[in-house]
Amino acid sequence: MSKIWFVTGASRGLGRHFVEAAVAEGDKVVATARNIDGVKDLAVKHGEAVLPLQLDVTDRAAAVSVVQEAIAHFGRIDVVVNNAGFGLFGAVEEITEEQARDQIEVNYLGALWVTQAVLPQMRTQGSGHIIQVSSTFGVAAFPLFGGHHASKWALEGFTESLAQEVGPLGIKVTLVEPGAYTTEWAGSSLAAAEMIPAYDHARTASQEFAEANIVPGDPAAAARGVVEVANAENPPLRVFLGTAGLDWLPAIYADRLKTWDEWADLSRRALK
Repeated sequence: MSKIWFVTGASRGLGRHFVEAAVAEGDKVVATARNIDGVKDLAVKHGEAVLPLQLDVTDRAAAVSVVQEAIAHFGRIDVVVNNAGFGLFGAVEEITEEQARDQIEVNYLGALWVTQAVLPQMRTQGSGHIIQVSSTFGVAAFPLFGGHHASKWALEGFTESLAQEVGPLGIKVTLVEPGAYTTEWAGSSLAAAEMIPAYDHARTASQEFAEANIVPGDPAAAARGVVEVANAENPPLRVFLGTAGLDWLPAIYADRLKTWDEWADLSRRALK
């Protein structure tokens, strides 16, 4: 039986590719975006397979209303992809209060509001799959992305709790963690803080690292991977999209384990 998808941030980037991949699978999609003009063409292209709806994910009441409209139209929601988000580039000292709040509002709270809005229906169905679009930045931190990391680590934390809460109810949960892709993320979807010259060394190192190590992947391939996850009988809680996580994360986690072990005596002495 075909699935009904609910995709946020569907106007461009990975979100648009998620819609296309789901439709190619024979599924139907509620494609949402803050500006509905960005998703109307998907309905023109795919007809009744795509329902375009306007949604600013930072508006909790709107999330509830739009989810209910989607259910009224298609009868159910089987897969939610919380994809809406943007990046924030800047040293911790450089980030403004407004930038920090905007990052959390969209990347963390936006996903939380949509998740809360869809859960009553999924509990009633006894089924459903919530797919959170995190990032390799959700499991490891690098200079100049502290604000972005904070939002993605928050997303990862509440989602891991969520998976344990709703698994017994028949609802599946997955965090997909993409590396770099040829989307607008590093362009129009990336906010930047005003630079303080003291952190130019970090900018130089970051640029050199990116030039030497990052080869952006094909977003259509990432979307096909998400469809495969959605179709899996026993999907993972976490899965990388692309090889960035496979290349970088093992050494980072090994170092964490090594440090915890080196300081284990203090940890035990801090108990009593």
